[in-house]
Order: sequence, then structure tokens, then C-alpha cells
Amino acid sequence: MSQALIDLEHINKSYDGTMVLDDLVLSVKPNSFVTLLGPSGCGKTTTLRIIGGFEKPDSGRVIFDGQEITSLPANKRQLNTVFQKYSLFPHMSIAENIAFGLRIRKMPQAYIDDKIRYALKLVNLDGFEDREIDSLSGGQQQRIAIARAIVNEPKLLLLDEPLSALDRKLREDMQYELIRLKNELGITFIYVTHDQEEAMTMSDTVVVMNQGYIQQMGTPEQIYNEPENAFVADFIGESNIVPGIFLQDGLVEIFGAKFACVDKGFGRNKPVDVVIRPEDIVLGSPESGSLRGVVTHLIFKGVHYEMEVTTPDGFEWLVHSTRKFIPGQKVGLSVDPNDIQIMNKPESEDEQAASILKEQAEQLA
Repeated sequence: MSQALIDLEHINKSYDGTMVLDDLVLSVKPNSFVTLLGPSGCGKTTTLRIIGGFEKPDSGRVIFDGQEITSLPANKRQLNTVFQKYSLFPHMSIAENIAFGLRIRKMPQAYIDDKIRYALKLVNLDGFEDREIDSLSGGQQQRIAIARAIVNEPKLLLLDEPLSALDRKLREDMQYELIRLKNELGITFIYVTHDQEEAMTMSDTVVVMNQGYIQQMGTPEQIYNEPENAFVADFIGESNIVPGIFLQDGLVEIFGAKFACVDKGFGRNKPVDVVIRPEDIVLGSPESGSLRGVVTHLIFKGVHYEMEVTTPDGFEWLVHSTRKFIPGQKVGLSVDPNDIQIMNKPESEDEQAASILKEQAEQLA
């Protein structure tokens, strides 16, 4: 039996003939903080709504704590959802908003009062019971929405971009508040965002999605340092993605220059894509690097300088460095072998067709 709290088994979902989720398979362990990350339209919110019971998949199964809940109504599931628009009731006090779900369940008044005080203390809003919703800031309303969700003691809390309407400083503060809440409550969080930094800051596990598929799933460190394809490398942070030739294990050629790397098993003299993060490029004198170039742009970013360095092949390298190199200055580019990530090039349509024909021939043989 699966040890996961949530198992999504081969979920398919389309709207008006457009496929939104295509054979999605996902497992979420108890007491984890999982973020679904991707651009608009990638399927992350649809995935959350299917888990929450607000949408039903065209096919596939949703398993919650070992039981199938695919057709179970949202109000019968042991989970709660915090939406981007907090959906608080403006005609009710804060206490009445928090108690709403408990009153529906006909819980005793003494129990409700205790839970209200407990939830407000958790979100650092002690004593706010009698305040009106429209007297609160955006961040305080967000905390009340979370309090209303956690007061029902769900096993799973779903959060659909709940911080997107907040300003940057408040959003950063709330990120740490959510991590603290998750650790104190010991429940599972599934969080939806398109903000890469938010996902990397908060999550145990990041699920990168695009066009209805999971592109990669792993820890924030794995996603950032070991992207499995060009989409992940480009979407998460900033990257230089350049064509290369994998000469042999531990050696790759980039624009005619040889670089040591730690990757193996790509074959000999094979075209590959090479991913190098801007902060992993070391600039020095022209004689010090494997590649030589000229600084063409410089921006001061506070903690580092962001530069573009153009090499003779015409490629513009993005470089982050605490050292300042001025436009027009000739430099050498070096990269540590551990900071070079090798990826297979995507197959062309002809190559994909050839692969399919080969697989079909092997099946018939």
C-alpha cells in the first residue's frame, strides 16, 4: 500500500477539447510542503482543484489516505483550501468567519470559542475576534483565511496563490509564517504558485509543470542545480543554455573550447545542451579562462553585478559576480566542472517519428 497521503493516478482533464492535464501521476507524502510551480495555463490550479473536489477528472483516480475520493464532494474531504481571493464573509466578524465551518458541523460553543482563540494565536492575531473584515490589511485577511481553514484540523491544506495580492515585503514575511504554521500544525501543504523564488523558499518538494505535464519533481536544490530539461533550467532562475559536444565522459566542448565536467554516459561526440548558471561563471583575465569575451553590459543588483559577456561566436553570456568588470573589458570565462549540467538535446520531429517507428517495429517483432 502507498505511504502517500495523496495519490493522483493517471489524471486526465480537458476543457472545450483542450487537454489541461495529460496522464498526470503524483504522490504527496504526509507532513510535506509540496509546491506546484509553472507558468499560467500549465495545469497546476486544475490539479489543486481536482484534489480539493472542485473539479472532477475526465479519467484517473484521486486517492486520499488510502481511500479513493475521486467522486467525493469537496465538503466531505478531510482538507481545506485557501484561495487567491480569500472569500471571507464581509458581513461577519473575524470570529464568525473562523467559526463558520465549525458551526456547520454543529460543534459545541465552548469548543468553537477555544478553537477561535487557538487559531488566532497561531496566525499572530490574538484579540481580533470582534474586528470587522474590512478593517484588516491584505496580509491580515490572508491570515484569517488560513485560520478559518486550520481551525477544522484538516489533514491537508491546499493553497492557491494566496500571497499573490500582497506587496513584496509582506509576501516574504508571510512565506516564513506559512512555513512556521506548517511545522507547528504537522499537516501537509500543497501550494500553487508561478513565483519561482516563492517555491524555492517554502517547499520540501517542488513539482515543475508545463502544458499539463510534470517536467520535474524534487527538492529545491535538485530542481535548481540539476534541471532535467531545458524548460526547467530556463524557468527556474536564470541560465545560460548553450549547444555543446559531449566528447567523452567528463569532457564537453562549448564553442570550440574544452571544459571538464562530471557528467557521464552521454556517448562520444554527441550534440548536447549545456546549462551553466550565471553565478557559476568566474571572470578573470583573458588568459585565465577556457573562453574569452568582452563585457558588453553591466548592471548593479545590490548583492552582485549582472553582466553580459559576448564571446567571439556571438553568444551573450549572463554572468553574476561580486567583482566589477566594465563594458569593453576583455575577460576570460571559467567554470568549475561541478557547475556544468549536461542535458540531451530534444529530438526533432523527424527523430521523434523515427523513434516511434522503431518502437512499433520492435513490438511487432
